[in-house]
Amino acid sequence: MSNESGYFAQRFSDPSTRRKIYTGGFIALIIAGIYSSGHFPEQNGHYGFWSIMPPLVAIVLAFYTREVVSALFIGICLGGVIAGNINVIEGFLIPSIGTESFAVILLVYLWALGGLIGIWTRTGGAVKFATWASDLMVRGPRSAKFFTWLMGLVFHQGGTISTVLTGATVRPVADKHKVSHEELSYMVDSTASPAATIIPFNVWPFYVGGLVIGTIPMFETQQDGVNFFISSIAFNFYAIFAIFITLLFAWEKLPWVPGKKMRAAIKRSRETGQLDRPGATPMAADELTQNKVPKNYSSGLIDFFGPIGTLLGVAIIPYFYTYFYLGRTDSPTLLIAEAFILAVLAGIGIALAKGMKLQEAIDGFIDGCKGVTIGAIILALAVSLKEVADAVGTAAYVVDLVGHVIAPAALPGILMILCMIIAFSTGTSWGTYAVVFPVAVPLAWAIVPDPFFLTLCFSAVIGGAVFGDQCSPISDTTILSSLATGCDLMDHVTSQFPLAIMAGILAMISYALLVIAFV
Repeated sequence: MSNESGYFAQRFSDPSTRRKIYTGGFIALIIAGIYSSGHFPEQNGHYGFWSIMPPLVAIVLAFYTREVVSALFIGICLGGVIAGNINVIEGFLIPSIGTESFAVILLVYLWALGGLIGIWTRTGGAVKFATWASDLMVRGPRSAKFFTWLMGLVFHQGGTISTVLTGATVRPVADKHKVSHEELSYMVDSTASPAATIIPFNVWPFYVGGLVIGTIPMFETQQDGVNFFISSIAFNFYAIFAIFITLLFAWEKLPWVPGKKMRAAIKRSRETGQLDRPGATPMAADELTQNKVPKNYSSGLIDFFGPIGTLLGVAIIPYFYTYFYLGRTDSPTLLIAEAFILAVLAGIGIALAKGMKLQEAIDGFIDGCKGVTIGAIILALAVSLKEVADAVGTAAYVVDLVGHVIAPAALPGILMILCMIIAFSTGTSWGTYAVVFPVAVPLAWAIVPDPFFLTLCFSAVIGGAVFGDQCSPISDTTILSSLATGCDLMDHVTSQFPLAIMAGILAMISYALLVIAFV
């Protein structure tokens, strides 16, 4: 490397230099917007190459800065410049945030889901259940790992929250039975988002359903998207393989454990009892394992089974009744929002009936809502970027550009790899969905206008983004999995990657075979 190129590489790696470039680029964007707004040529419902710039810039900036919020916002601003609507607040943010679909997401994700977790920190219900269940079934390393796998499915409501709940509750049990922290963090991470995408009684279907509204004629409402999400679960091959491989890993039935780091961790913990490698820097997890149960409150199993039973009962029973008994296969009753609200009320009601002060219960609810505020901000910007992509014709341009040259058998794999890269680079599966779904759905429909082919492409996007998020060292689920299990972050990342890539390769092969056979 020459002295000149070395100088520029050193300068570019300096955080202050990157901040100056980032700030300067944003100011330049504003100036360019004021000067050129409304002057971009439009043809065939898009602006040519400029139509892909808003999501592309958002992806690149998120990769470059490792910060998703500002990247999404700048992508929105750029879209306003191209579409000739500089006032992005009035043109995109308010219309997107003010929709019924976003209100449902906000209600379920911010208030109900976060609030329920907050209530459990006051009642101790989740920890009580985990302790009770572990006493019944854990006898050694294999049963401790199977218990971890099972808890990952029980606490399936969302990637970030699943890792915290599962990791914090199973770690004492796993530590007692010499399960290495690399094993434990992998299992917590691999049963978080993958489980949330194939057990649909959570907020994921609502979020994705909101992103695909209007992308093609068959997605007219959010409910159309939710129903399609549920119908595609059987083809979400990455999540299915990830959970199955994790189960075999827990039972120690894998014929071969890929990755010498994971094999070394297993051997070390069983033979020496060392849960971390020598020289590791385990992430502190005390704040995640400490509940705030009042001194005069006696935690019981009802504190867990009451809310979770209400949640699953209200969500599942009407769905199965209308789907199987009434035969409404196209429009079964799905009461996810109602189920979450009633679960929160059940949790508060049980706590009050057992003597907890109302203020304590409400404080727990509020603390839980605070914990997912950043997620709500990302959601708002994500749905706004979707509206921007619609306004500038991103999907129309991509379809015109590559719709006639991509072989149908290759598209699911291409979409999955694309989502893997984006989610790994940005550390967010939901942010990846926001920039990929508005393009992927109309592209798939243009190449092969068949619901089954669309299902495969849809599922490939879901699974690819989850893979990238799970393996990324900057992902919140990856970091929290390490925190909750007390594992060194990079030990977790490097030891789980071979197992995750195994599931990813099996998924891509499955998509290719199905497209060749049936489309």
